Amino acid sequence: MIKYFLKAKHWQLFLITFGIPFTLQIVMMVSIFSNFQINTNPDPLIFLNYMKFYPLIMIISITISFAWFWSVAIGLQGKIPLDVKMKVKKFKIFFFSPFVYFLIFMVFFYIGSNNLFNINQDATFRSIGLIFAIVLPLHLFSMFCMLYILYFTAKTIKTVELQKEVKFADFVGEFFLIWFYPIGIWIIQPKLNKLISEN
Repeated sequence: MIKYFLKAKHWQLFLITFGIPFTLQIVMMVSIFSNFQINTNPDPLIFLNYMKFYPLIMIISITISFAWFWSVAIGLQGKIPLDVKMKVKKFKIFFFSPFVYFLIFMVFFYIGSNNLFNINQDATFRSIGLIFAIVLPLHLFSMFCMLYILYFTAKTIKTVELQKEVKFADFVGEFFLIWFYPIGIWIIQPKLNKLISEN
């Protein structure tokens, strides 16, 4: 898997992580609006029926993105100079935390979209507040983990490229290119293809 992502072309990664999911979302929206135009008495809740597919689309897209992060950060470790120490264990911990959180969040999103109008009337603001108090810290921690994943991946690429210890100023460009993945992949991936082909 790692070699596939490292050797893949930029347009292939763009299609499977952004192009296809975006196209599926467009198809969903067109189907919803066409349903409203065709039916004289459309069901106003049809939007929720289509929302059931949204978590699946997001899970596929995010899983592929995370697989790319893993392939770059772990797959290039063999090309890191021996005198440079990378915190791989820390990366692995921060890698799986937001990924698991995201999967759980999407499962609850799917369940919630199915049961939106079957909520127990006894639900109180206290229970909603409790859920918010649990989700907010987890969400913030996941955001921090994602930033570290971007940081570590960009640092790995630049370390392999320069074959020396690097500072954030050296790979800030790669960091933001990875952050804005749909655009950055067109620049980062050819560089990875070149790095992986070199002995």
